[in-house]
Amino acid sequence: MKSIRYISVMFFSLVVAGGMFQACSSSDKETNVKEVAVPVVTALPSSSQDAGILASGQIEAGQTAVISTRVMGSISRIHVKAGDKVSRGQLLVSISNADILAQRAQADAAISEAKAAAAVSAKDVERFKQLYQNQSASAKELENVTLHHQSISSKLETALQMKNQVNAMLAYTRITAPFSGVITKKFMDEGSMANPGMPLLALEQSGNFQVVASVPESDIAKIKQGTKVNLTVKSLGITFTGSISEISPSSQFTGGQYGVKIAIADSKSLGIKAGMYVNVLIPGEQTKSSQSSAMTVPVKSIINKEQLKGVYVVSNDNKALLRWIRLGKQMGDRVEVLSGLAPNERLVVSAQGRIYNGCKVNESK
Repeated sequence: MKSIRYISVMFFSLVVAGGMFQACSSSDKETNVKEVAVPVVTALPSSSQDAGILASGQIEAGQTAVISTRVMGSISRIHVKAGDKVSRGQLLVSISNADILAQRAQADAAISEAKAAAAVSAKDVERFKQLYQNQSASAKELENVTLHHQSISSKLETALQMKNQVNAMLAYTRITAPFSGVITKKFMDEGSMANPGMPLLALEQSGNFQVVASVPESDIAKIKQGTKVNLTVKSLGITFTGSISEISPSSQFTGGQYGVKIAIADSKSLGIKAGMYVNVLIPGEQTKSSQSSAMTVPVKSIINKEQLKGVYVVSNDNKALLRWIRLGKQMGDRVEVLSGLAPNERLVVSAQGRIYNGCKVNESK
């Protein structure tokens, strides 16, 4: 009986001790997995009242030229290649000109012949004038000699103009740069046959760029020449300013889009190149409805999950909550939010660690 009672007491003691150990272990585990708040930077959404008009554009050289020729001939030499910097008047392409040189030699011969004939006829005119004064020649004879001299002089003038024409054609066989710039493309190789109007080279003015954008009909009345605009090149991650230099007066052939040219003051130091795409933000008046309802958030705060777009906001108990939103137009480094976000919600702009829906955060503005 005593043995049985002793065993029962021992069993009860082990059960109590095990329960206490399990309770201590659970408490320690809860202490070890205590969640650490992730530091985040927050900001409130901004009103799009001053957002303005957004347009898409492309960088172009301030001056471009497609180099071609007006004569037919074999290309004997191309003196430049794509990427070469050239100066105004520099020789770019040479075209075979043997036939034109032969024409110039013929013109020179015709000029020599006409000059000799004109000199002889001029002397005849002077001699017949003297004879007429001495009444040794009739007025009709003097008139005939004078008309003959005028005919010879006309032939000389024709020969001279023919030579000018040949010289002009000869100039088209030595094609030079119309302005200083960079060769951007070579369309033909040496030995190819050049035809009038066929492009040979493309030349762009170096270091002087502009932006060409399209503005819809609904916004064209809100912009003016000389207005300062913000330009963002996504590929380079830079934003700079420009001014509207030209506004197209018609959209007849552009599908309702009006062309706008924007001059860039200091394009050499920006590292931009022709062909790059640009987001253009033009300050302009907004409607009252857009001023009261639209808001913008930083592009870097957007969360992309397949086709869904979202942002993290901070709740009153300092937890990150994921909000799925619908986006509108992008304006530089900000994007318009059409729905899914309240104006007074604190937006997570950046985080010093991984955040997820419901995690603890420690915010700073």
